[in-house]
Amino acid sequence: MQYRRANTPGASYFFTVNLANRRSKLLTTYTEELRSAFKQTQKNHPFVIEAIVILPEHLHCILTFPENDADFATRWRLIKSTFSRAIPKTERISQSRLQKSERGIWQRRYWEHLIRDENDFEKHVNYIHFNPVKHRHVSAPVEWPHSSIHRAIREGITPSNWAAENEIDGNFGEPPSSK
Repeated sequence: MQYRRANTPGASYFFTVNLANRRSKLLTTYTEELRSAFKQTQKNHPFVIEAIVILPEHLHCILTFPENDADFATRWRLIKSTFSRAIPKTERISQSRLQKSERGIWQRRYWEHLIRDENDFEKHVNYIHFNPVKHRHVSAPVEWPHSSIHRAIREGITPSNWAAENEIDGNFGEPPSSK
């Protein structure tokens, strides 16, 4: 069975992109290189970053593409390869990756989800901004430096105390657990 990805030009998509080594801290160690990879890719292949969080070994984001464009595969290939070329070679590289001239930094696949409506968009933005708390890196989303929550606060979209400890339900963007 072949996996079919969504292909809706001009749409917004939620992505999860992981490093191959889930114990790595490359993304927070080399945040400037990652930002640069995003910016370089945006120059020739435009997109809008609606929300993003960069964690040590994975990232989540919502990207919106131009009206007649849904080519996120090219964008992710460019972001990953640009970042990979910008950082030192310290990772273990499998024989399979060596044969394909790949580094051993990223998982080959990524998760994408076509944003369906405003409610879906809001749930995924909340999931993104809450993720550092979910992974116990911080106790409040505003404490995590690598998050678009700071832009949302500056723009008046999100209050600075959003999801403070006494307000959270722990299920931002996730289906409720069955108990």
